[in-house]
Amino acid sequence: MPKNKTILRLVLLSATVISLFFVPWVLVKAWIMPLPLTVQAQLDEAIDLGLDGMIVYVDKAGQPPEFYAAGWHDRKKQTPADPHALFKIASISKLYDAVAITKLIKAKRLSLDGTLADYFPELVGRIEYADKITLRLMVQHRSGIPNLTESPGFWSKPPKNSEAALALILDMPANFKPNEDYEYSNTNYLLISNLIEKITGESKFDYFKEKILTPLGLQHTFGSINEVNVDDVMSGYYVGLEEDLKASEYGSRITSMIATAQDVGLFLRALNDGSVFAKGEQEIYSSIYVYEHTGWVPGYQSIAKYHQDIDTVVVQFNNTTGGYHWNTAEIVNKRIVKILRREK
Repeated sequence: MPKNKTILRLVLLSATVISLFFVPWVLVKAWIMPLPLTVQAQLDEAIDLGLDGMIVYVDKAGQPPEFYAAGWHDRKKQTPADPHALFKIASISKLYDAVAITKLIKAKRLSLDGTLADYFPELVGRIEYADKITLRLMVQHRSGIPNLTESPGFWSKPPKNSEAALALILDMPANFKPNEDYEYSNTNYLLISNLIEKITGESKFDYFKEKILTPLGLQHTFGSINEVNVDDVMSGYYVGLEEDLKASEYGSRITSMIATAQDVGLFLRALNDGSVFAKGEQEIYSSIYVYEHTGWVPGYQSIAKYHQDIDTVVVQFNNTTGGYHWNTAEIVNKRIVKILRREK
């Protein structure tokens, strides 16, 4: 064998060994364990991998919904996980924002080509390229506006309200020129929330209720934890902290929406089959945003996806974050879908 090929193989072998050395074994274990026979058995294995509690909702087209839970609803009280519990859905709410924007565009109350300068002239000079950042670019995370949740100390000392949150990125240089790159930024959706309220003259969540939730019959979706009985909300935990994070409050418009897995699943089904839209709206939505989402705030991780090949919606909540739990939950989610495909 030529010397150069021998050296190359040794380098590749060394790289493989090094990569395996640095892969956390909890993730290796999650991948290599034999696939369980049932979704419930997979949830039980997830708890053994270190997650405190998990909820899964499955909607197979034409069949009754399936509800699964494992672990703790409240670790301190030793209350078992409840598949109908409320949960902080975090960035899954961006799907609702995008639907609301779509409806306002179709009603000609907003324009995708309208700029940040058009809608918020007071931000000219405070957000770079305000005259070139369009609503379309904000919805698609192509604005270049810095992400406020990456500001130093955001999670340890969160801002009291949306105005204080926005102030964290004012007068900062853009991360890139508008439409020249993609970068997920929660600032985009804080501004979108403000815009929905400015245009409609009501709270964003009231607009959601009028245009999305009530028409779909979703009665277990709320604007924040302040609107519900706190005991109905699944507790949330972060690795290394004993504190229950469910009562954490980040201000009215940056506090997570609260919902059951079933309500999220019903919304996701309506989003994907088009029943959440009026005539002409789905074409607009398809041009600006995605049809699935994940969510994360301290103590809460969520995954909401529609799997077209088996015509099935899967919503997964787990209440432990930090460490490698994001990766663990994603592996578990993929294994659950494999089980469902096998059943199909």
